[in-house]
Amino acid sequence: MVFGTAKDETIVSIFRLPGGKSTGLAAVQTLAPPPAGASGKSWHGTIAASGWRCAPATHFPEPAVSEPSFAVPPTEPPDYDAFLRAHVLSQPLSIQRYDREDETIWVKRAGASNPAWRYRALALLALCLRLPVLRPVPNPGGHEAIRTEVRRLRQLAQRGLRVPAVLAECEDGFAMRHLGSPGVEAPSLGNAMEAALPRGDGSTLALWLQGLQTLQQVHGSGDCLSQAFARNMVCCADGVIGFIDFEDDPAAHLPLALCRVRDALCYAHSTAWILEQAGAMQTARTAWRDFVQSMEPETRALMARTVKQLAWVRRLPESRRLGRDMQRVRMAYTLVTP
Repeated sequence: MVFGTAKDETIVSIFRLPGGKSTGLAAVQTLAPPPAGASGKSWHGTIAASGWRCAPATHFPEPAVSEPSFAVPPTEPPDYDAFLRAHVLSQPLSIQRYDREDETIWVKRAGASNPAWRYRALALLALCLRLPVLRPVPNPGGHEAIRTEVRRLRQLAQRGLRVPAVLAECEDGFAMRHLGSPGVEAPSLGNAMEAALPRGDGSTLALWLQGLQTLQQVHGSGDCLSQAFARNMVCCADGVIGFIDFEDDPAAHLPLALCRVRDALCYAHSTAWILEQAGAMQTARTAWRDFVQSMEPETRALMARTVKQLAWVRRLPESRRLGRDMQRVRMAYTLVTP
């Protein structure tokens, strides 16, 4: 997102808030004018040796008033490898957005490693509940997560699915192209469905059906996603739904049929409550049954067993005092029950 003009330009970094709600401002970055006699660079942030001045923010502040700054339109193809090396370790956020006149990219830096005990605890819970879908997919974090995400993005792109294009990679991170058009926001499917609620014209259901069809396309390509929540699906400007966030690879640890059931249940859990608000639950349940019938026999049988094992969910109280998460689980169960 860009505030200001070519004479007074402030670049705003974006990050996803917990729970997948709309993005928030994470850092306000002001471009300083180049030193006298210095030549401008095509990429924002490389105009001077210390090109970014950042102020952390966890809310939406008013754009800062800055001194006149300098931005030069790109005149030659960018060197993505050089740009990545110059910024991956110095940028203030682990995931940073950069805008130039005709392109937006993201640079993602390797984070800290994840402790293994978390996955052992989840594996024990899945065993106790006899629910294979709860078996955790290891995400070691750090450099291994970067390598996994780069590999998965390229793998899914080769299957004809809409994912961010990998522009450059190194041990510490990688650069990828924004799924939206330059200067055009690309909302998550979840946010787009919520935004359509006030219209009451069936738009929320239409978006959900499109997401379901796209998930079916992924599975039909011979693959699976990972965390197939609506927050990780992106509504692109051309009407296509794309996918983000691939730091783990379920198919490397679990049977493919189980991975696809996990995908389907993640999608149901993240969207059922919006369908309920839109008054579209019954129509969506019919579409869900058709979706399940289109699954391969092994996947369909595993889905049926999983839903049967979740029958205890229907006994959960309907009281809102138990929290929104509990209500979302109940609504998701309503959606996936035959």
